[in-house]
Amino acid sequence: MERLDDVRLRPPRNRVDRRAVGWWTLQSAMFALPLPIVFGVLYLFIPPARPFFGWAFLVSLVPGLAYMAVMPLWRYRVHRWETTDEAVYAASGWLWQRWRVVPLSRIQTVDTLRGPLQQLFGLSGVTVTTASASGAVKIKGIDHRTAQEVVEHLTKTTQATPGDAT
Repeated sequence: MERLDDVRLRPPRNRVDRRAVGWWTLQSAMFALPLPIVFGVLYLFIPPARPFFGWAFLVSLVPGLAYMAVMPLWRYRVHRWETTDEAVYAASGWLWQRWRVVPLSRIQTVDTLRGPLQQLFGLSGVTVTTASASGAVKIKGIDHRTAQEVVEHLTKTTQATPGDAT
């Protein structure tokens, strides 16, 4: 068991749920595909402008497909989380990666979030808010039941942890 003096920044042990890859892929498709779709439709319905819209379609589609192929898998490799009786650990990002550790004595609130796409994939997010200027620690893409267990664990443990979370 870790002592509070041993709480330090280190890689968290748990991966997010594998279904998060599908969730992130769908999110990236919603970001990357609308513009190529518009150019494709314009290509079909405005014959005199087909050379321009054909190139615009390709120039907007190729980076979008690359983003959809790379980003979700890369994020899955980076995103990790862990809760112990002393701290919450989280690693997130893909290009800009962030590792955070929050001692339980600093936690003010613990929330869950389930957007429509997360619900579709059976996922949840947990937000751990502290008094830190760095903002909340967010664990995204974990199984809904696991998220509920994490919230219960953190709620019980923080109530038993001395300190005023400021």
